[in-house]
Amino acid sequence: MGSLYRSEEMSLVNIYLQSEAAFTCVSELGEIGLIQFNDLNESVNSFQRKFVSEVRRCDEMERKLRFMEKEMKKDSIMEDYHKNVNPLAPGMKEMNELEAKLEKFETDMKEVNKNQEKLKKNYLELTELKHILRKAQVFFEETAHLSDQQHHQEVDEDRQSLLASEYSSVHTINTLSFVAGVIQIEKMANFEKVLWRSCRGNVFLRFAEIDATFNDPDTGDAMKKNVFVIFYQGDQLKQRVKSICEGFHASLYPCPETSPERREIAIGVMTRIEDLQTVLNRTEEHRRMILTQIAADIRKWFIMVGKMKAIYHTLNKFNVNMADKCLIGEGWCAVKHIDEIRYTLRRATEMSGSSVPSILQKLKTKETPPTFHQTNNFTQSFQTIIDAYGIASYREINPTPFTIVTFPFLFAVMFGDVGHGLIMFIFGLFLVWKEKEFLQEKGSNEIWQMVFGGRYLILMMGFFSMYTGFLYNECFAISLNVFGSAWDVSKIRDVNNTLRYEKEIELDPWHNGEVFRSVGVYPNDSGVPYLYGMDPIWQSAENKITFQNSYKMKSSIILGMAQMLFGLILAYRNHKFFNDRLALYCEWIPQMIFIWCIVGYLCFLIILKWTTIKDPNAAPSLLIGLINMFMFTPSPDGLYLFNGQNTFQHFLVIVAFLMVPWMLFAKPYILYRRHIQRKQNGGEYHSVSVNVDDTALDMLNQDDRSTASTDSNDSATVDKEEFNFGEVMIYQIIHTIEYCLNCISHTASYLRLWALSLAHSELSEVLWKMVMNIGLTAFPNTFMGGVMTFAIFWFFASLTVGILLLMEGLSAFLHALRLHWVEFQVKFYKGQGEPFQPFSFEQIFLNAEESN
Repeated sequence: MGSLYRSEEMSLVNIYLQSEAAFTCVSELGEIGLIQFNDLNESVNSFQRKFVSEVRRCDEMERKLRFMEKEMKKDSIMEDYHKNVNPLAPGMKEMNELEAKLEKFETDMKEVNKNQEKLKKNYLELTELKHILRKAQVFFEETAHLSDQQHHQEVDEDRQSLLASEYSSVHTINTLSFVAGVIQIEKMANFEKVLWRSCRGNVFLRFAEIDATFNDPDTGDAMKKNVFVIFYQGDQLKQRVKSICEGFHASLYPCPETSPERREIAIGVMTRIEDLQTVLNRTEEHRRMILTQIAADIRKWFIMVGKMKAIYHTLNKFNVNMADKCLIGEGWCAVKHIDEIRYTLRRATEMSGSSVPSILQKLKTKETPPTFHQTNNFTQSFQTIIDAYGIASYREINPTPFTIVTFPFLFAVMFGDVGHGLIMFIFGLFLVWKEKEFLQEKGSNEIWQMVFGGRYLILMMGFFSMYTGFLYNECFAISLNVFGSAWDVSKIRDVNNTLRYEKEIELDPWHNGEVFRSVGVYPNDSGVPYLYGMDPIWQSAENKITFQNSYKMKSSIILGMAQMLFGLILAYRNHKFFNDRLALYCEWIPQMIFIWCIVGYLCFLIILKWTTIKDPNAAPSLLIGLINMFMFTPSPDGLYLFNGQNTFQHFLVIVAFLMVPWMLFAKPYILYRRHIQRKQNGGEYHSVSVNVDDTALDMLNQDDRSTASTDSNDSATVDKEEFNFGEVMIYQIIHTIEYCLNCISHTASYLRLWALSLAHSELSEVLWKMVMNIGLTAFPNTFMGGVMTFAIFWFFASLTVGILLLMEGLSAFLHALRLHWVEFQVKFYKGQGEPFQPFSFEQIFLNAEESN
């Protein structure tokens, strides 16, 4: 269990590095990830630190790499990006070479992009001009045809105004000027309205949609455009028309008036388009060639630049000794890793060619060290649950080793079903089996990452759900007769003899009956109950829910008492480890007595009632008995589980009440007496703080715990503030009231185990009877029945997965989480520590990927 039970013993160290070896030493320390550096320059502005220029260079190189990555994504060139490489951080010479290489690639890419953008704009303009010439030819041919038809028609001079009608305007079309261009199809409606209103109807507009789709050279977005020709008369309208076209970002192109000129220009445009397409293709090939070269090494470059930046950020935390030309760093590391860190420093110094060795020196301090728990793939998900509540205080007991068993077990108590547990177990087993593949993929779906991160937790919850389901004898709400029922119901078939005068038969385990298979009365003479778990006969019993209610409710209270008692035992282990005798005698002992007098006595009554009462109708009510116990009233019906129970209950209540002033006044009084004694001794004044654990933690930082004084080991801690008896008393009142109330409320909280277990069982039974049972009973022994069963099965499976596995599973998970955080951990776990965050390249890149 090692450091998972208690955090690793930490030590504060100083590191002395020569300037020429500092980069290599920090780089090697980042590879092993065993030391957390403290910032010794907190008062210095970030822009005034020694290595700020190197950090800026790294930022600039990262910018260039992101630019290249963006260009690669545009062309879908990502073949080698996820290459599994881990290069070392480059030295200064390699850094300069890499910087020059990235500068060259960026310059080439910008030049290629600039030329390509210019070529694309020219290609777009030529393509638009080609369509203008083609559409304009059609416009003018239609105009000439209409002009010939109107030549022989008489038109009133009153109706000869410009653009009064399309046909009248065609007669004078040759005397008008025109402009031609293209505009986005989305702007065409507004463009036409503005043109008509601004020119007061004195223009003639013809337009047609271009079949081809254009790509914006700046954004690359696809767009549709229209060709338009506007006929007008006069310079004033000409300026107005051009202004409107500019306002709508319409592109205007020169268009000759005669057909031969248009054909000649069109031929030249087609030739230029073909030549330009060839140049564009070669430019694209050159661009892809550059990006392919970049793609081969961009992952390696990202890692190298990231490591350099992290190293210089870390070096900025060091103090610089200009006289000795060395850097002085400070940090935390595990005591067991000091030798490995020293070896790494020695090897890095040799690699750098420095003649002066690097030095690591342990320091004595009263600062509280960070908390470091070593985990693996299996324990990480359970440790994450604990860390979500709070990081363990330094060297206090970590609940994770116990949570590995208790969390999936309490979940399974609420989720007990062999079938549902098997599905969950297979899903968790699949995630574990494909673990390496999923870790390499590193998907971006946050929900999937959360589910995959808890794969071992899902596996354990599925396993324990099968165990409790086997105990409940439930598999998709159906009981399994694995060992053979203890009840022989074969005589029920003989209706004439067995059920002639009776509508119901009671299965009484204490008395022989027509349907009980035994030699004598169970359990005295027979010994033939169901081997393990609940007898399957309960599936057919009318009082199944009544029996399960009583059984599961009382079992929940016993389980709750067991876990809370275990939490208090762990609290005792903490007090003994920190040698906190004041908390042990003034808090833990009265707390243990108090909970035993109330909750422990209730559990005793439950077990006693299970083992001694034969007739349930003659058994006293435990709830009424508990109320009478606190009211000091005898049982109204005179029923007791043992002789002298009423007197014994009065004694327990009195003892429990006496524990309250013990918890409330003993500790503040002792702290106050110690404070008075120190003042009378005339020694240096040290005050006492309320926090129970801080001084004990300080004591652990000393090299020899056995030499610590008794006063420094108590929950009293040395502080710079004066002792305030009022604050201590208020703190103790709050915690005493909280504990006394929690003994009752936390016990009641464990009844959620019974409630959710019953709800899960009944919901499973409803789904089976109301869904699956219909398919099995409808049209028996027919083809139609088989088809109906097949269809209903998938509906039943969907509801089972969606409701029972996902919704009910999530509900049981949250309730199990609450039972651990509130009812269990509050008994012994402070969770006020700081996490150990070592300088590790692996963790830095992992955090960067998660943030992206």
